[in-house]
Amino acid sequence: MSTNLIFLIAQLIVVWLIFKALLNVLNTVIGAAIAIFVIGIILVFFGFSPETLIQKISNLPQMLQQLVTDVRKFFGW
Repeated sequence: MSTNLIFLIAQLIVVWLIFKALLNVLNTVIGAAIAIFVIGIILVFFGFSPETLIQKISNLPQMLQQLVTDVRKFFGW
């Protein structure tokens, strides 16, 4: 076998692996986008507006910090 044929086969294998990896990433991104959309629709159905959701998400770091502080106080750390 010539070296050109070996390099061609190796290149095809690498291209195939990259294609499969990109396809998996695309599948994951689409799945996450659909899940976020469905969660948003459900929240709107139960009366939460997008502004309320954004406000809650922006307050999340403060709420987590308060939770950690309360847990430390509870355990005496």
